[in-house]
Amino acid sequence: MRIKKALPSRPTKTNWGFFKMDKKEKAEKVALLLQKEHPFPKTELVHSDEYQLAVSVMLSAQTTDKKVNQVTPALFAKFPDWEALASADINEVASLIRQVNFYKGKAQRIIGAARTVLSLYAGALPRDMTKLMKLPGVARKSANVIMQELWGIAEGIVVDTHVSRVSARLGLTSKKDPKKIEEELMNLLSKKYWRNFSGSTVLHGRYVCTARKPKCGECVLNEICPSAYKV
Repeated sequence: MRIKKALPSRPTKTNWGFFKMDKKEKAEKVALLLQKEHPFPKTELVHSDEYQLAVSVMLSAQTTDKKVNQVTPALFAKFPDWEALASADINEVASLIRQVNFYKGKAQRIIGAARTVLSLYAGALPRDMTKLMKLPGVARKSANVIMQELWGIAEGIVVDTHVSRVSARLGLTSKKDPKKIEEELMNLLSKKYWRNFSGSTVLHGRYVCTARKPKCGECVLNEICPSAYKV
């Protein structure tokens, strides 16, 4: 990864225009820089179809993608589709996913989601945010991920721990609640940026703007970030 020159996060000859922008203009500048760095961001959850993605997303709540990817091969080998999962024994499912956080509750929810997909949606995920959120284990963030990854539909912005942290450090939000952060970002950014901003900011937070010891020297935003070299 290329190393960026360490610059103070204050107005200079090269970034003076940014500091004169209003908040909406700053947000779109950030979105453009991240889009250039990650033109086609994709989830790191390993999947081959909508069933596998949806289940993986449900398992990823408060669990890393890496850990989810470690348990799903055995889970999907045993229960390869919604029909198989809907009739699964909860203890067997829990045993297969026990490495993820809150595995007992998640076992119950993914089985419940499978039954809901079969009973309400004829075995196929609905391309609708409200309907997706009727599935056990699918809240707004998960529904956003599923819709963006499977169909490229952006009805909102994915707000996970990475997006929350990066947005706060950039001064785009001071909110703590994910729903309020999403609302603020949606108001700041044109809808055309929502899909890319979601994925690129997740990756940026995971690998560059990390919770501890962020790699400001490698960051494409280090000339305009008010938190650069200060965390």
